[in-house]
Amino acid sequence: MTGLFTAILSVIVLIGTAFLLSNNKKNINYRAVVILFIAQLVTAYAMLHTSIGGKIVIAVTNFFSKLMEFGREGIAFVFGGFVFANDTPVFFISVLLLIVFTSTLLSVLTYIRILPLMIKYLGGAISKVTGLPVIESFSTVASSIFGDTGALLAVKTHIPKMNRNRLFIATTASMTSVSASIVGAYMTMIPPKYVLIALPLNVMSGLLLASMVAPAQYVEGEQIKVKDMIHDESLFEAIGNGAIDGMKVAGIVGAMLIAYISLIAMINFVLTATIGTDLTTILGYLLSPVAWLMGVPAHEMIRAGGIMGTKIISNEFVAMLGFKEIIPNLSAKTVGVVSAFLVSFANFSTIGIILGTVKAIDEKQSAMVAKFGLKMLFVATMASVLTATIVGLFI
Repeated sequence: MTGLFTAILSVIVLIGTAFLLSNNKKNINYRAVVILFIAQLVTAYAMLHTSIGGKIVIAVTNFFSKLMEFGREGIAFVFGGFVFANDTPVFFISVLLLIVFTSTLLSVLTYIRILPLMIKYLGGAISKVTGLPVIESFSTVASSIFGDTGALLAVKTHIPKMNRNRLFIATTASMTSVSASIVGAYMTMIPPKYVLIALPLNVMSGLLLASMVAPAQYVEGEQIKVKDMIHDESLFEAIGNGAIDGMKVAGIVGAMLIAYISLIAMINFVLTATIGTDLTTILGYLLSPVAWLMGVPAHEMIRAGGIMGTKIISNEFVAMLGFKEIIPNLSAKTVGVVSAFLVSFANFSTIGIILGTVKAIDEKQSAMVAKFGLKMLFVATMASVLTATIVGLFI
């Protein structure tokens, strides 16, 4: 009963905050809010509490496990001669290099138009049911496959024409999702089923809250062009570019991990020497009320808050690595709730990534994104909290 109370309170706080932040309260699409929220409840319940949903989660998990096996075949061919001390796996090789294969696969599926058509019609269906603009619905769905940068590039011809509210929805909703190319890497660190559950819930959470904060009206006649998503001239070019893009992502993530983990270690050293505590503990106390609202038991909310704070100030990989170490000592509910929260790009560094992407498309629009960058992160983080709250309700 306590879990239901905190979940209801969390939803009230999130919806109420979105309403207070709204710059056009009279034009909030409450139909979309209700439909998306009900869809989230149904999705979470189906995936966690029905036999069919459970079988789907297991099937998709097994599918990704098989993909990772294929990816390890290529990794073993290139790095199989290395012998590591105590048989300890090297994170860059065993986890990050899997991104190369999944990125290649996504590139091929994009070239043969399977993913573009799927995203186009799914985004169109969401727009038709909710009454939200087609372009924003499409880009939000696309972000769950291609990540924030890929989703914005997919609608680059429309970005110069977007007003402030439509641009806010497109960028904020894209920040709540992750790229499918790194889903397999996530599954090596946190329970796979929560990764899969968070993916569709984040799409709906991002649209729900962003469209409340910055209401936008449905525009008649808008269309998505599949060809805008296809940049390769041949299948072999798609394979090559996918592999190169995957290697770039793996390298970037690896560099960011080195930078953030090193910086956090240095900060912890200074904090421990001066005030007797570390950054994670401080963040844990600051975010413990949010963790409690998400459904985390009171005795675990400081540790949960510390992981959440680490994710916001650094990135989800740094947080997942820390979280992985303490999972055996946490309750099942905390593991599920925090795992769902971590599956998003809502962190400070993503503001710069999105800003840079929009700047490459349209200089004028990037100036607008710069003005609402922090608000974008705040709402995207709220979306992660909403996703985690709904997951916690059914654990």
